[in-house]
Amino acid sequence: MDFALTEEQQMFQELFRDFAQNEVEPLADTIDREERPPLETLQKAAEMEFMGLPFAEECGGAGIGAIGYCLLVEELAKVCLATACSLGIHTSTGAMVINLGGTDEQKTKYLVPLAKGEKIAAFCLSEPDAGSDLSSVRATAVRENDHYVLNGSKTYVANGDIADVFTVFARLVPGPPEDGIAGFIVEKGYPGFKVGRTERTMGIRGCHVVQLFFDGCAVPAEGLLGGEEHGPGRGAEIVSQTQDFARLSMAATCLGAAEGAMEASVRFATDREQFGVPLAKKQAISWMIADMATEIEALRYLVYRTAWAFEQDEKYTRLAAMCKLFGSEVACRVANKAVQLHGGAGYIRDLPVERMYRDARVTRILEGTSEIQRFIIASDVFQEQDLLLEP
Repeated sequence: MDFALTEEQQMFQELFRDFAQNEVEPLADTIDREERPPLETLQKAAEMEFMGLPFAEECGGAGIGAIGYCLLVEELAKVCLATACSLGIHTSTGAMVINLGGTDEQKTKYLVPLAKGEKIAAFCLSEPDAGSDLSSVRATAVRENDHYVLNGSKTYVANGDIADVFTVFARLVPGPPEDGIAGFIVEKGYPGFKVGRTERTMGIRGCHVVQLFFDGCAVPAEGLLGGEEHGPGRGAEIVSQTQDFARLSMAATCLGAAEGAMEASVRFATDREQFGVPLAKKQAISWMIADMATEIEALRYLVYRTAWAFEQDEKYTRLAAMCKLFGSEVACRVANKAVQLHGGAGYIRDLPVERMYRDARVTRILEGTSEIQRFIIASDVFQEQDLLLEP
């Protein structure tokens, strides 16, 4: 098996690294401290054609595949997890759901400007009483003449305050059970649609999560994701496909976050002296670095393997859950070790590891909690053995 990056991928990796170090890292602390979205960085990313890397060129993207896209979010997350999440959520969920489930007309109208970075996307699934459990979705959609009327609310919507296009999932009412959940493309400014408060979060403070409210929001019938000719209740299928890619994206983000924390730790251990020698010469410290490096390398190949499976059009649901689960655990463990290695300095906001530690914690929650990932993995294992694991 060949795990080497192609020359083209190595070229893109260098380009992404330069962008992250020159454009993203200088603003990382300010974005966190001021709790503001990285709009100027996203605009520069759009100018560099980074906002639609995995999409086909005819859809406004760069067409460099999942591996190339993972290289981008990996480099961004090394220096600013909030920026990586803002761009990643735009691409891997808000835009990807249209790429996977949209009609040709919807791709032309919405995906092209999203892939070019002319507009920002948000993915709207979670509700106050519904997260990964689609059966608990309470937002409703009722067909009236030439439009659907949405009522309900969504919560924890990343990019919700800066987005122009929202992919919203709601329960069709009335309708037989098999119609289930449908997706809708909602534009900012539709009557009856309102953005609520921005939540105060522990970390990734530049990637805002907000509440959304739909009170008789009229969505044109052509805004039904996937179109009516394929049946209106394809939401669950489209959500599942989108979440697989989003989990791959989050795993690549975790990889970058862990690498950033380890690089900071190596620099500190080399520069800092205790008892007349650099910290790096202390066995306890060198073992911390060894553990970090080993887990990061294992995660790297799991992420790239999963991205390769996506590009080969293989079924990769289990792999996506595995790399998201393992990635979040690695990111949190490495960030925790980084703070410990820095001692008192790691607990002070003057150094980036304090921010890295706060930011990393969300990776165990975003795109499905670690518990959900374990259930997905175990269910797939049991199904492979012709056994069923009930929810």
